[in-house]
Amino acid sequence: MDSVVLDVHTGAREVVMDLTGRCEQFVSGRGDGLLHVFVPHATAGVAILETGAGSDSDLLAVLEDLLPRDFDWQHRHGSPGHGRDHVLPALIPPYATVPVLAGRLTLGTWQSICLVDTNRDNPDRHVRLSFLAG
Repeated sequence: MDSVVLDVHTGAREVVMDLTGRCEQFVSGRGDGLLHVFVPHATAGVAILETGAGSDSDLLAVLEDLLPRDFDWQHRHGSPGHGRDHVLPALIPPYATVPVLAGRLTLGTWQSICLVDTNRDNPDRHVRLSFLAG
């Protein structure tokens, strides 16, 4: 298995960050196998969704409705409402696996691999890309 870690700067705002291009570069020329994307953080997730047509901002809006910052979170360290960030990976897991054929991701036409990060307290993330050859 080949593996690399991407350093990603998300800033001090909630973000759905498209990582598809970096994933495509990683699998290019590798043949058939599986790409596994993993975020080793307790407050971020990986989603496969359409970006650029409003779905990314819709996702953040739905997460705000489902996990409001002003809820009485038991987990209280960090900025106000930070407890919601620790619940996020229960809804958006910290991983995704995508088949790779002939060195190309087999995503659907409108699918992108995205980092979902609502934690405004941690602007620097790591994303591990691992390729398991078939």
